[in-house]
Amino acid sequence: MKLHKEGTQTLLLGAVVLAGLPMAIHHYFGVGYLYFGITGLCGLVYLLLLNFFRIPEKKLVLDDGKIVAPCDGKVVVIEEVYEPEFLNENRRQISIFMSPLNVHNNVNAVSGVVSYFKYHPGKYLVAWHPKSSTENERTSYAIRHERTGKDILMRQIAGALARRICWYVKPGQVVLQGHEFGFIKFGSRVDVFIPLDAKVEVSLGQVTVGGETIIASW
Repeated sequence: MKLHKEGTQTLLLGAVVLAGLPMAIHHYFGVGYLYFGITGLCGLVYLLLLNFFRIPEKKLVLDDGKIVAPCDGKVVVIEEVYEPEFLNENRRQISIFMSPLNVHNNVNAVSGVVSYFKYHPGKYLVAWHPKSSTENERTSYAIRHERTGKDILMRQIAGALARRICWYVKPGQVVLQGHEFGFIKFGSRVDVFIPLDAKVEVSLGQVTVGGETIIASW
């Protein structure tokens, strides 16, 4: 199993803590129900960490007529909104919520050139809170689609548990659909702002796979 580079420090620290706790229980209380219970719980927590930072194999979609999901998760918002930060026009917003059980790497919805990027420090409201997209720690990241000349804006949003947003892109960089642009640790959300003339291909509550699920076409 391949593991994401962002998990190296967390997994090493987790291994030390989660291995040390059962050893301490054994030292002070010996072998018993408490020892086996704590050992089992620590093992489960570490398996969840491994699941979170794993890099699964995917069959990426490479199609300039498709817009793919930027992450694994569940569609929680599909609505028309006005986007004031960069696009300054009405767009269709598709929001995907990532639970702690999902892989949390973020991928490009389309291929093109990075036309905008900005990091915003902020709060840590729960990711599904209506104000999380404007008040939470977040990044705004736009790709200019070569064929249409339109910008697709994606917004990484930290949640109540997410305390670190990572990104690997900069303005002017050429990026490929389905390739990784960032990572968010422990529970978060990604908003995608697509043109109104794009056809939405997902529904509320639908589970998405980053780089594979087609969320819209044009």
